[in-house]
Amino acid sequence: MITSKIIANGILRAVTTLILTTLLLYFLYQIQNVLIYLIVSLILTLIGLPILDFFKKRLKFKHVFASITVLIIYILIIFGFVMMFIPLIISQGQNLSLLNTIEIEKNSLELFKQLNQFLEQHHIDTATIFDAKNYKSILNLNIIPNFLNSVVGTISNFGMGLGSVLFITFFFLKDRSIFVKGAKLLIPDSHEEKILNSVEKINTLLSRYFIGLLIQLFIVFILYTIVLFIFGIPDAFVIAFLCAILNIIPYIGPLIASILAAVLTMLSNLGSDFQSEILPTTIYVLIGFWIVQVIDNNFSQPIIFSKSVSSHPLEIFLVILIAGFLFGIMGMIIAVPLYTIIKVISKEFFPDNKFIQQITKNL
Repeated sequence: MITSKIIANGILRAVTTLILTTLLLYFLYQIQNVLIYLIVSLILTLIGLPILDFFKKRLKFKHVFASITVLIIYILIIFGFVMMFIPLIISQGQNLSLLNTIEIEKNSLELFKQLNQFLEQHHIDTATIFDAKNYKSILNLNIIPNFLNSVVGTISNFGMGLGSVLFITFFFLKDRSIFVKGAKLLIPDSHEEKILNSVEKINTLLSRYFIGLLIQLFIVFILYTIVLFIFGIPDAFVIAFLCAILNIIPYIGPLIASILAAVLTMLSNLGSDFQSEILPTTIYVLIGFWIVQVIDNNFSQPIIFSKSVSSHPLEIFLVILIAGFLFGIMGMIIAVPLYTIIKVISKEFFPDNKFIQQITKNL
C-alpha cells in the first residue's frame, strides 16, 4: 500500500536528484575549459600511442624517454606551424593597424568598384548595391584595433591552454597503466572484462581514426598548396593550411574553405584588372579546389576513414549527416568517433542482437 510517507520520500529523492544533477551540470559548465583541455589531451594521447609504441618496441626507448620524445615531436610541430604563420602576420601587420584602416578601406572599395564595372559591362545594373558611398557608410574599420586587442587576449589564453594540454598529455602517455589500474577499481567485477575489452578496442580504433584524419588533412593541404602555387597566390602555404583545417568539418568545411580561398585570391590580386586577371584567377583556384574535393571525397576520405574505424563509407556519410541535422557543426565533427565508441560498446554488451552483429561484423 502506498502511503503518504512513501510518496514524500519519492518526491524528496527526485528533488534531491534534480538538485544534484543541476549542480553537477553547473560545475561542468564552470570548468568547461578544463574539460576541453582533457579532451584535446586525450586525442593527442590516442594519436601519440602508436608513435610511443614504435619508440619503445623498435628503438628500445625507455617508457619515460619515449613519452618525452612524443611530446617533443608535438612541440616541434606546433613550433613549425607558428613559424609558418609569422611571415603572414608580419606582412599583414601594418594593414591591420589603426594607421592603415584608410588604406584597407580604399582597397576594399576599389575591389567593389571593379566588380561593379564588370557586372555593368554585362548589362547587370548594380549601381545601388555596389555604390561606394553606401558601402563606405556600412564599413566601419575602426573596430580593427579592438579586434587586435581581443586577438592578443586570445593568444594569451591559447598559450596557457597549450601549456596545460601538453602537460596533461605527457602524463596521459607516461602514466597510462596507472590510470588503467585506477579505472579497474571503479568498474564492477561483473562487467570488468567487457568494459576493459571495449576500452582497448576503442583506443585502437580511435588512434587509427585520428591518425587517418591527420593523413587526410595532409593530403588535402598538399593538393591545395599545389593549386595555389600553380596560380601564383601569395602565402600559399598558410592559405592551404587554413583551408585544410576547415576540412575537419565534414561537407560544410570544404565549402567554407573554397569561399575563403576565393576571397584571399581576389585580395591578393587587388590592383590588377578585374575582368582579365582577378576573376579568371579566382575561378581557376575555385575549380582547382573543387577538383581536390572530388579526389578527397571519392578516394582518400572514404578509404582512410572506412579502414580506420572499420565502417562502410555510406555508413559514415549517413552518421555524419544525421549528427549534423541533430547537433550542427560540432555534431558533424564528433560523429565518427562517437559512433565508433557506440558500436564497440554495443558489440561487447549486446553480441546476440542481429542488427548489432550486422553493423559490427568488421570490428
